[in-house]
Amino acid sequence: MPRPPSALIAARLSEVSSGARITVAGLVLVRQRPGTARGVVFVTLEDETGVVNVVIWRKVFERFRRAVIAGRMLRVTGRVERQAGVTHVVAEEIEDISALLDLLADPDSPLPPPGQTG
Repeated sequence: MPRPPSALIAARLSEVSSGARITVAGLVLVRQRPGTARGVVFVTLEDETGVVNVVIWRKVFERFRRAVIAGRMLRVTGRVERQAGVTHVVAEEIEDISALLDLLADPDSPLPPPGQTG
């Protein structure tokens, strides 16, 4: 059985310095592509500890389009950015890990180490 990919939990995002490269993972709650955003896509991910706001610039969206559009659970690697008290992750790589959703309900699935999902 494959292990889910390691990722920082949402509750610990505040401990990471701005500009740090991290990986987060979670269920997709919201996808937004406002007409005024010049092709930028905003995604909100949720894990068992909270939510993470993800900003996806146009070139990154084009590269990972299928995962962004179809994924129910995503793993995102990118840089932490803080502006006006809001923390978000600017995506560099996006992976659709929806196939791992079945593991969430598996009681035999190993628990992740403290402070990580997966």
